[in-house]
Amino acid sequence: MPVKKLKAFLDENDVKYTVIRHSSAFTAQEIAAKSHISGKEVAKTVIVNVDGKMAMTVLPASYQVDFELLKDIFGSQHVNLATEAEFQRFFPDCEIGAMPPFGNLYDMEVFVAETLAEDEEIAFNAGNHTEMIKMSYADFERMVEPRVFKFSWKTVSMPGDPSERWAIE
Repeated sequence: MPVKKLKAFLDENDVKYTVIRHSSAFTAQEIAAKSHISGKEVAKTVIVNVDGKMAMTVLPASYQVDFELLKDIFGSQHVNLATEAEFQRFFPDCEIGAMPPFGNLYDMEVFVAETLAEDEEIAFNAGNHTEMIKMSYADFERMVEPRVFKFSWKTVSMPGDPSERWAIE
């Protein structure tokens, strides 16, 4: 079971955390709603392909990856969303789409959105679609040593305008 590997890693490093069980959910926003946690504190893991190399981005559930900003950060011509076929071999013990943001456990570099790094606590998938782990961001940062950048957008609605707008955060 995926959560066992992650829990063992956290236990070995004396990290305090809580396991939250919820009914099956497949999007970060849905998980936030079912677990009654703010979408800003629920961290979603998005795997990107950077010139043929997989990288893990971690951002709040209510945000989207800005691929143009990532291209600038990486100094790369090609940064796009990785397909399941491209990344599933890196996560043999996880359900697809439920990867925890611990790239260091899966030999993958981790990039965290600046807005998520502002949170005192974060919650994230524990490797399946029915369990998440909640812990302090400071412990997460200590355990993963991610690189923190501004690379995400938050969806906001403008007053009087039924269409969605994007605002950089």
